[in-house]
Amino acid sequence: MIRIRHVFPLRRAVIAATVLLLSACSTSSMLVGQARPPIDVSQVRIYHAPPAVPYEQIAVIETASGPVTYGEQNKLNAVLDKLRREAAKFGANGVLLQGTANGYGGTSVGVGTGVGRFGGRSYTSGGVGVSVSPRPKYATGIAIHVPNPPPPMEPDAEQ
Repeated sequence: MIRIRHVFPLRRAVIAATVLLLSACSTSSMLVGQARPPIDVSQVRIYHAPPAVPYEQIAVIETASGPVTYGEQNKLNAVLDKLRREAAKFGANGVLLQGTANGYGGTSVGVGTGVGRFGGRSYTSGGVGVSVSPRPKYATGIAIHVPNPPPPMEPDAEQ
């Protein structure tokens, strides 16, 4: 029989673990220039090489894919989207991608046992835990402002 008072601490522990897991892969930024008013994320382009026109550096951004993002393309899309969102907060209309890298992750198995004595009785317990977590993808970029950005080479394409 499960008593109600034992369920609440477990629920609180699960909620706390979920919050920690989701906040583990956050985005950080460092202002290196003059921030501008925020813009819409859809106006932020990813540049894989410096644009041919003059630009202004605004911030350095580092981010990682979420803890439950599976698939290499999904991870790449997640980090690029996070770079765009963070750049838009600074009013940058571009992100000069500096690079991406894969993090550590994988599968681990843990086994535990316990022995106790309470009220003249002995108790023994055991458990097996399995953790399967995807490897996160990390990305670094420089939020930039390009005064007159050149048009994309083809529709929906990015430089």
